[in-house]
Amino acid sequence: MTQDERREYLIQYLLKEEIRFGRQNIPTDKQGQENLLRSRPPRPISNDFLKIQDEYLSEKNIERGITDVATLVPVKSDSRLYIWQGDITTLRCDAIVNACNSQMLGCFSPMHACIDNFIHTYAGIELRLKMHEIMAKQGHEEETGRAKITSGYNLPAKYILHTVGPIIQWKVTKDDEALLASCYTECLKLAADTGAESIAFCCLSTGVFRFPQQRAAEIATNTVKQYLNKDSRIKKVIFNVFKDEDLKIYSGLL
Repeated sequence: MTQDERREYLIQYLLKEEIRFGRQNIPTDKQGQENLLRSRPPRPISNDFLKIQDEYLSEKNIERGITDVATLVPVKSDSRLYIWQGDITTLRCDAIVNACNSQMLGCFSPMHACIDNFIHTYAGIELRLKMHEIMAKQGHEEETGRAKITSGYNLPAKYILHTVGPIIQWKVTKDDEALLASCYTECLKLAADTGAESIAFCCLSTGVFRFPQQRAAEIATNTVKQYLNKDSRIKKVIFNVFKDEDLKIYSGLL
């Protein structure tokens, strides 16, 4: 099958499914159709669908380009630390970190340009199914500052760490700072316990969660350094930035 044929199959499957569940607004454009796939609720799915979806995403990831962590250059001040500006879903390393909400099921707004959406888009719907299984077993929403780990599924990364950062309501408190530091520590420990040696962090809590970028970066870099000085199992930590402003901040700190 061609990529167009695979996408058509996936959309037709969803069309039949959504009609059955009372929704019939299927986009006609390519990007809109791809966005729709990431908003599907965690319901049982056929093996045929997963096979075609995985083939589609595998080819899609190649088309988008993959950056291998082995090609990155560490910062001059510390050979264990890296700054990389790019799309974290295209990075081949042992683990990447996803900034989640407390439900841990991904973002259900198809057009929302958040990292949670991008990761679920290119990992595939298996990720939401797995997170639903994990959260159903847990029986309550995820606490801020904790972490979960799953396979990377169709992503170049082997694993995905899922963590919920603090939401800033008015001003940053000491508790907020401690919880953000905990996100980094929990992810590092969980990754190391799983056997990962390289991990890429996005800028946790700095988007819609409103944590000031400068202070968040200070906490991120300090926490990671302190952890690596105590636990040598993690060999490479990549601070993944998307905005030029964040690149400038992290470059100034490292």
